[in-house]
Amino acid sequence: MVERSKVRIIVAKPGLDGHDRGAKVIARALRDAGFEVIYTGIRQTPEQIVESVIQEDADVLGISILSGAHMVLIPKILKLLEEKGLKPNKDVLVIAGGIIPPDDAQELEKIGVAKVFGPGSPIEDIITFIDENITKLRKFSA
Repeated sequence: MVERSKVRIIVAKPGLDGHDRGAKVIARALRDAGFEVIYTGIRQTPEQIVESVIQEDADVLGISILSGAHMVLIPKILKLLEEKGLKPNKDVLVIAGGIIPPDDAQELEKIGVAKVFGPGSPIEDIITFIDENITKLRKFSA
């Protein structure tokens, strides 16, 4: 298992969604679990989020979205990552959470999100998922 303090996680809130309590709870829980966490704040554009991933050399991108624009914004973020030479779940583990209907969550997972965590997902499940999947990234491969 990778030492958590070496794992850098971006928690991002794309679009016009101004509700960030859940994102802050997740960011704090991940930090308390030993990860390095950078919270980008609310109302970030997909371009700003991808730039943060690059500038911070992030290992994980956690996208928190409640606005209903997840089927527009998340695919755009995935596309921009690819355009910048970062393969989702090969170079950066991409997870999402928030109010995302199950059918949409399945579609997002088909196009490149590693896992979508819905409302009420236990924080322990998110931490375990990161622990179990971070070693799949090239930079953490043995």
